Amino acid sequence: MTHWTTRPETPDDIPAIHEVVLAAFGRPAEADLVDALRADPAWIDGLSFVSVDAGGEVVGQALLTRCHIGETPALCLAPCAVLPAHQRTGAGSAAVRAALAAAKERGEYYVTVLGHPAYYPRFGFTRASTHGIGLSIDVPDEALMALTLDPSHPLPGGTIRYAAPFGI
Repeated sequence: MTHWTTRPETPDDIPAIHEVVLAAFGRPAEADLVDALRADPAWIDGLSFVSVDAGGEVVGQALLTRCHIGETPALCLAPCAVLPAHQRTGAGSAAVRAALAAAKERGEYYVTVLGHPAYYPRFGFTRASTHGIGLSIDVPDEALMALTLDPSHPLPGGTIRYAAPFGI
């Protein structure tokens, strides 16, 4: 495990983030999604975090944008990406933890993620369906997860509504 420095993205990071997401997913859809989210009302300044190496190169990113669970404001964690050469080094986990901590500091309570069911539980995510949370499309039940950042605010039930660029 390498120690990673994390910080909110800056305008100068945008091209590097695009390249990280493109390299991580191997296709432009997710990188284009991040660019589209920046222009969407769901974007929240300060909730896109990068992991940088000792030389300051952006090697990972985690993004939180506004979504809703029913009518309750929540955050969507997606996409998360790491340059292939730095995957499994903790760069992604560091960015996710930093983004979640920043969201909690801002008074956010709820976060959703549609992702790998073996990866996200390490951050406290649990199966969304056990909380009465679902999507309007079919996805594997174990892949849709949710997290409360404050145990005194239990997760609300309802259907997740993502920002328009997600197309869901």
